Amino acid sequence: MKTSKALLVLSAALAAIQAQAAVTVKDDDGNTVTLQKPAQRVISLAPHVTELLFAAGGGSHVIGVVAYSDFPEEAKKIPQIGSNREVDLERIMALKPDLIVVWRHGSSERQIEMVRKLGVPLFHSEPKKLDDIPESIATLGQLMGTEKAANPAAEALRQQLGSLRGRYANRPLVRAFYQVWDQPLYTLSGKHIITDALRLCGGENVFARLQVTAPIVSVEGVLQENPEAIFATAEKNYGGVSMWKPYATLLAVRNDNLFTVDGNLLNRSGPRMIQGAAMLCEKLELARQHRTK
Repeated sequence: MKTSKALLVLSAALAAIQAQAAVTVKDDDGNTVTLQKPAQRVISLAPHVTELLFAAGGGSHVIGVVAYSDFPEEAKKIPQIGSNREVDLERIMALKPDLIVVWRHGSSERQIEMVRKLGVPLFHSEPKKLDDIPESIATLGQLMGTEKAANPAAEALRQQLGSLRGRYANRPLVRAFYQVWDQPLYTLSGKHIITDALRLCGGENVFARLQVTAPIVSVEGVLQENPEAIFATAEKNYGGVSMWKPYATLLAVRNDNLFTVDGNLLNRSGPRMIQGAAMLCEKLELARQHRTK
């Protein structure tokens, strides 16, 4: 009995030591991030980051978010400290975070540099491929000491990705255009994770070769590429795929492959993007079925 009790005390002591141990990881920019102990007060500077933190079991650790951090439902109750374009540095310091997770995008450099000067450890989050999403969850779990929740969540996503790969690995190629906005006409290049999602499903991004991550293209450019499928999201004040219906010579129009998808599942590189990828796969499979025999 005494031996069992001693083992329990020892186990509890070891757990307490581990909880306070320094944590060192690499972020998505390859930077080394070291915390002297797991983070208990975390600020998220992007909606996809908020989703990743919750998926990693760290929802209770998140003390500040930016605008549009609306998933899961609990995230709506967390104080906002600005947007992913401009944050309130005084509010950030008042919250006393021990970790800030940032997203590097086109207009973020100046803001990130200002946040860096606060002296709080930064973790740069930007999954480039679908496989990076479960890895991000596992890594954030390490940083917050929530591995018991993060690791199973990450593994579940890996299995979902493996299942999708197995199902669509050898399907005939479908050339696709992914439309982000119509005025101006924005798309996403091969540098964006959406290209990896298309590739997983046997799709090819017709503008993957462009160097800018979110380039503006012309209607004429799309017509020249003549994609077999066109995807757009359902957003307020946005025409979506309906703008292409007058172009009867377009293969996507002729084959009835103008698809509307859920931007919340595809425009954020968080855990729900695996669900969004499955939706893309289903639409691309539908496009194959629409081919004239």
